[in-house]
Amino acid sequence: MKEYKSGDIRNLAIVGHGACGKTILSEAMLANGGIVNRIGQIENGSTVSDYHPDEHSRQISMHATALHIEWNDKKINFIDTPGYLDFVGEALGALAVVDMAIVVVHAAQGIEVGTEQMWSNATTIGIPKILVLNGMDREHTKFDAILKNARERFGNNVFPLQIPINAGPGFNQIVDVIRKEIITYQTDGSGSFTETKADGEWADRVKQLHEEFIEYIAESDDTLLEKFFEQGSLSEDEMRQGIHTAFQNQSFIPLYCTSATNNIGINRLLDFVSKYGSSPVDRASVIAKDVNKNEDIKVKLDNPEPVAQIFKTISEAHVGDLSFFRVYSGKVTTGLDLYNTSQASSERMGQLFILNGKTRTSVQHINAGDMGAVVKLKDTHTGDTLCSSKFKVLLPETVYPNPNIHAAIILKAKGDEEKISMGLAALHEEDPTFVYRVDPEIRQTIISGQGELHLKAAVDRLKERFDVEIDMIEPKIPYRETIIGKGESKYRHKKQSGGSGQFAEVWMRVESKKRGEGIEFIDSLKGQNVDRVFVPSVEKGVQAVCLEGVIAGYHVVDVKVDFYDGKQHPVDSKDIAFQTAGKWAFREAFANAKPCLLEPIINVEVKIPEEFMGDVMGDISGRRGKIMGMESGGGFQIIKAQIPQGELHNYSTSVRSLTGGRGLHSEEFSHYERMPADHEKKVIAEYRKSREED
Repeated sequence: MKEYKSGDIRNLAIVGHGACGKTILSEAMLANGGIVNRIGQIENGSTVSDYHPDEHSRQISMHATALHIEWNDKKINFIDTPGYLDFVGEALGALAVVDMAIVVVHAAQGIEVGTEQMWSNATTIGIPKILVLNGMDREHTKFDAILKNARERFGNNVFPLQIPINAGPGFNQIVDVIRKEIITYQTDGSGSFTETKADGEWADRVKQLHEEFIEYIAESDDTLLEKFFEQGSLSEDEMRQGIHTAFQNQSFIPLYCTSATNNIGINRLLDFVSKYGSSPVDRASVIAKDVNKNEDIKVKLDNPEPVAQIFKTISEAHVGDLSFFRVYSGKVTTGLDLYNTSQASSERMGQLFILNGKTRTSVQHINAGDMGAVVKLKDTHTGDTLCSSKFKVLLPETVYPNPNIHAAIILKAKGDEEKISMGLAALHEEDPTFVYRVDPEIRQTIISGQGELHLKAAVDRLKERFDVEIDMIEPKIPYRETIIGKGESKYRHKKQSGGSGQFAEVWMRVESKKRGEGIEFIDSLKGQNVDRVFVPSVEKGVQAVCLEGVIAGYHVVDVKVDFYDGKQHPVDSKDIAFQTAGKWAFREAFANAKPCLLEPIINVEVKIPEEFMGDVMGDISGRRGKIMGMESGGGFQIIKAQIPQGELHNYSTSVRSLTGGRGLHSEEFSHYERMPADHEKKVIAEYRKSREED
């Protein structure tokens, strides 16, 4: 492949809701660019971008895949991203390093939750967007309704550059608004077409739309607006520059119509991307952190010092270890030593590649504005910044959503602890939305992710790559124990078994504290009944019980403990005796002070189409949830609720089941509150039963 200047490169991500046709759109782009002879099919695993075995078996995209073509003397790098919400991290990583986004909408389903989410993410990042209505050959397409909804949701500047003439089965004709002509495509998948001047009713409609379009262009530039008012139109050169400017500032958002499976409308979409789309020059500088001065600095495209960011890492048996990166300044070459500011370590760049799926093409260098991949970096992970040691900067990290599903894991074979530890760390480094932790409070290893399929895929990878098998079970809930009253006790510990004995007597009072204040231990000893040297021993005994629990085996919180008196023996009193007496005195006082259980409450936000409101709200009520508020917008409802954590196992699966896969939710810890008595009795009974079995 020839070398391209930064201004001749286009970097874009293809995003949208699941099953809207992103992968087949990518295939059609590759076919038009001459990379493949025919458009592959997801059903038989012949697409370029879905090449992983897990994608073949599940027939959905699970990985962001780097692709590229040449079109109109431009290099177009595009990343096909998963639409399934379980793998949202792949799409977010891709959006963070591109200059524009193609947001794909299913022509029959319309704008869905995933569409809106990706639109919002691209808007937050600040990159221009193109809307593509794909699947115009399907039954029940609704172009006008989707255009109306898109304008309501995304703004009136959504503008159709194409109008479908015969949408539905047999679709092959489009009105091109810019050229004021009708394009008739062959239906053999070749992308061949003929052009005729729009006539009849289409001539009037396209004339009106063309005039509206020129107004959008003129409004993006004051100079063009003046010329437009003076002359009533714009020249072709003025139009070309105006379209580019208007697209950059999103004065207008182009909408295209395609049938990717039949290769209809793809070439005109590529024409727009190559002629008017964003290049790295349009985002010629990015804000980073100067590591030495600890202040913001601009990384400029023409800076000779190399700066790159890793947006994806994979380790597959048939691909090897690969780190995908974008170069923001300078040139990255094979053998170059770079500094990893994220890890404070150095890296030597190995063999460099540009990719189309699993097909690698070796290159000697990657220029500023371009993308590539490098093999086997020793200590570099997704999101890390690589730069020259002379110009140490840290690029902003991608913000990923909180996990919304959790599972505890159990090893099937003993002795695999080290392998599982390495495997979990490797999976997190590749995919920051997969999180794990060892929870000492509930004594379990917890894995967390974006959905049930996300966790299942992680378990499959652990087995495949690290030869370790695990079972997923429902995690224990980290309930807490506290008291709502006051209590006291006088406990004597006496032990005599030959030689020196043990003796300690502890008098103790306990009372409740406000939520979140923790354990307060004081002593109000007077006189000489107990030597002050034993106060830390009693406190140690109390703290041990607070970790073990009293009534159900959970941490004790928010209790004030007063060691106010006791007795000692001149010979038999010692540290261990007062620790033991402190433990049992606290247990007795706690039991006398109206003990109760607290449960964690989670803030939950559910985003769903309006028609599922009743089902989802009913489900929340059935989980002992409280509705805290509701918002609406763009045909979606956002329900804000608080739900006990114990009622949230696999909630993401339930939301998707209730909404036909069209809902999503997020979770965030809120607070602890007292558990209802009937639930409390069940938890205590289960604890006692498990103790008896042990």
